[in-house]
Amino acid sequence: MSMDQLRSLVEVARRGAITSAARALGLTQPALTRRIQLLEEEFGTPLLSRSQKGVRLTELGQLVEAESRGLLERYDHLKQEVAAHLRLERGSVRIGGGATAVSFLLPPLIRDFRRQHSDIVFQLKETGSREVAADVVRERLELGIVTLPLESDELEVTPLRRDSIVLVTAVDHPFARRGRVPAAALQGVPLIGFERDSAIRRLVDAALESAGVQVEVVMELRSIQSILQMVALRLGVAFVSRLGVDAAGSAVRVVQVRGVSIRRSLAVVSKRGRPLSVAAEAFLMHLTGA
Repeated sequence: MSMDQLRSLVEVARRGAITSAARALGLTQPALTRRIQLLEEEFGTPLLSRSQKGVRLTELGQLVEAESRGLLERYDHLKQEVAAHLRLERGSVRIGGGATAVSFLLPPLIRDFRRQHSDIVFQLKETGSREVAADVVRERLELGIVTLPLESDELEVTPLRRDSIVLVTAVDHPFARRGRVPAAALQGVPLIGFERDSAIRRLVDAALESAGVQVEVVMELRSIQSILQMVALRLGVAFVSRLGVDAAGSAVRVVQVRGVSIRRSLAVVSKRGRPLSVAAEAFLMHLTGA
């Protein structure tokens, strides 16, 4: 049984004649008659009663025709919905990332994307790289922005961009007036850090340990905006993404640290072997410039 067969029965019932129904459907009379025969074979009963005055639905034909109209309405609606998704007039993008990605990297990209596809809904989740990767694997997210390296054979990894991690201080901090300090100057300095298990925190800790520097972590936060605000209030210094500093404007100062260079690679991940939604696929291309 096909939608075309159901549509044929509905059209015959509407017009009361095979000939005019065939003309309306763009079919020959034999082709339409064959469709009705196939439908009758499917249900195992005659659906039409033929006479010199035309055709009429049998009792069971009336039942099939009534149900067919409802099925065809739902089917046509479904086709319209699918077409709308393909035209990016419907759909959603479930994406996650760390504080830098969600606060500074994604917003302008989402803005530009929605200028062309204003009906696409974005669902953003801010969490660490490990949690983002796990959520993508569990299909809670379709896309994730993570810090490399990332060990997983269940993810497709597409390099996105390089990011510098820089030291920031309050504008009137002694380091700010100097503009450049040796790594040893950080010894014992109060540091406002990201949460201990975050990818950026691990990079910072490793770089300071390599430089032989021990700082005093006085606060651990997830939000980069909160960290920058604490730094501006002279509650400590912090290592943050350059992307966040550029957005902060004049509230903090970047200080170069001799002997400490921290860079990271950001990538976008999706689940291997799991096709993306039309909207997510389009946004992935927008992200990567493909």
